[in-house]
Amino acid sequence: MSDAIPSNTVRRSSRRRLQDPASPGRSNQQQPARPQGWAGKTPQEILARYQPGKAPPLKVLEVLIKLFNTQHTALEKTVSHKTRQERAQFLRRFFRDLKQQAGFKTVPDPRNLGQKHIHAMVQVWQQAHLAPATIQTYLSFLRGLAMWMGKHGFVRKPGHYGLSLEEYQRHESAQRDKSWTAQGIDAEAVIAEVCKFDLRVGASLRLMSALGLRRKESVQFRPFQHVMPFSETGLPENQQQADRYAWVKGKGGRVRWIPLDSPVHLAALEFAQGVVDSRDAHMGDPRRDLKRNLRRLDYVLEKFGITLRKRGATGHGLRHEVLNDAYEDVAGVPSPVRGGGPVSPKLDRAARLAVSQLAGHARARAADAYCGKSVGGRSGAPGTPPPRVHGADTDDSPAT
Repeated sequence: MSDAIPSNTVRRSSRRRLQDPASPGRSNQQQPARPQGWAGKTPQEILARYQPGKAPPLKVLEVLIKLFNTQHTALEKTVSHKTRQERAQFLRRFFRDLKQQAGFKTVPDPRNLGQKHIHAMVQVWQQAHLAPATIQTYLSFLRGLAMWMGKHGFVRKPGHYGLSLEEYQRHESAQRDKSWTAQGIDAEAVIAEVCKFDLRVGASLRLMSALGLRRKESVQFRPFQHVMPFSETGLPENQQQADRYAWVKGKGGRVRWIPLDSPVHLAALEFAQGVVDSRDAHMGDPRRDLKRNLRRLDYVLEKFGITLRKRGATGHGLRHEVLNDAYEDVAGVPSPVRGGGPVSPKLDRAARLAVSQLAGHARARAADAYCGKSVGGRSGAPGTPPPRVHGADTDDSPAT
């Protein structure tokens, strides 16, 4: 991960960069070579060595990837290295997320994958507001996995999983308040207990709860290096809201500035600074890379019962909490998803722009994914384009 403070200066970098194995920034996975012990054996003979119920499911998945991942799902040809890598990474994540995100008690053997697993994960993806095209790509990857196992037609068309365009568009606006408070979870109490179990994860959760960070952003956050005075942010003087700002690198490497303008912000920051080992350290455990740190965070949340299945919430609910509170701070009434009454279009638009800016987006309608649709109509004033937000995500999709 590159943590250089963004500036107008373009720096040259070599094509090859040495990466500290303890860095949380990237985790490269090379396509494993086919073992010599498989020479002369059919895929069926190789898989027969790994009996369902006895062999670790993720080990079976790795065997399937080694055997078949070069193959195209529909044509008699091999696929690019990029596709192989993306498909392998997705499949590994899919089976882990069945337990970590969808709430299944165990990870199934790939050969025992059922429709209930796919339905559950589609629901997780919809709640995460993934684009329909992304979900269809994921289903294509699963279709390939099913074909590797001789289960042609096992993965159905998107419509079977409720992915019609009309249905999906309803999910682009929040239908319920996904915050921890709305699910009856005392965030402060849970985070305090987490801190006793894993101080780094607890500190990351405090940052998520105070600043509205995504889980990945919280792990990558450097509580000393990523904080600076307003004069060094490059923001216009008329936008100053605090003496100090935190800069956060979000999706696609985009950077946003968060004003540290409340005691809650400052307390979370001070706590995080007391947890890390050095002034250039990130919040993740330096012994782990990014992927392992994220797994650790998910494991701890699950250990404390914070899953959709158990409590109706995930760690991402802390972000929803912050953003819905931000709407109310500006509008003076709760957000629509919290049952707030109608407000003037001008005030509603101002509140949504504040939410979008804090979330790292530039368009007012991005707030719909957190706050719900404006009461009585679309977000913002019709025909008026929202102003650009410094460093914000300009993607039209309601990415969260």
